[in-house]
Amino acid sequence: MSGRLSGKVALVTAAAAGIGRATALAFAREGAQVLATDIDEAGLATLIAEGLTTAKLNVLDAQAIEAVVSLHPTIDVLFNAAGFVHHGTILDCDQESWNASFNLNVGSAYRMIRAVLPGMLERKSGSIINVASAASSIKGVPNRAVYSATKAALIGLTKSVAVDFATSGVRCNAICPGTVDTPSLAGRMAAAADPDAARRDFIARQPMGRLGTAEEIAHLAVYLASDESRFTSGAALLIDGAWAA
Repeated sequence: MSGRLSGKVALVTAAAAGIGRATALAFAREGAQVLATDIDEAGLATLIAEGLTTAKLNVLDAQAIEAVVSLHPTIDVLFNAAGFVHHGTILDCDQESWNASFNLNVGSAYRMIRAVLPGMLERKSGSIINVASAASSIKGVPNRAVYSATKAALIGLTKSVAVDFATSGVRCNAICPGTVDTPSLAGRMAAAADPDAARRDFIARQPMGRLGTAEEIAHLAVYLASDESRFTSGAALLIDGAWAA
């Protein structure tokens, strides 16, 4: 299959649903050989049906990451989508919740980049894409204390990797979505006292009057994965329907 990512191998985390799934499918449509990873084997099975290669992967486990990467040493694109949205202010976030959010939202990217980067440097080519958020160092959002802190840290990690390896052919960028209609968001709305009101509230805070889609995020990911963006590195790219404007 020819396409903008023809000849590239892409590893996607949290690929079983939401932004990760949409991006894995978009990469494949553009000709990439995609390794879709997640802990959700049932979700991964639906990607096998789409012709993608899959692997169960716990991004909290450094040894498991090393094992998967050792079986797929040539990775041109790394898409870090794993993450968790904690609800509450800093007073609602105990030490255990704080540590868990940082371990998943930032630590997973740290571990994945450490595993994949040496191969990229050896080939003098690679694109690393981290899913951050508009709720970060970009915009303060109520009841997103630790989530925003982790995503701000992820932007900082992105910029550090970008500048440290700017002359080595490896690029690193962050995508910063606004409110996106995903199974994760649906779950948070369903858990609210009034799910319908929760959905209306999420939509109301978007200037465009609608939620984003996972496919819209995936289109930006394709650009960052492709050679079309070869002069783009260290960027925190908002795709939020003017939420942070």
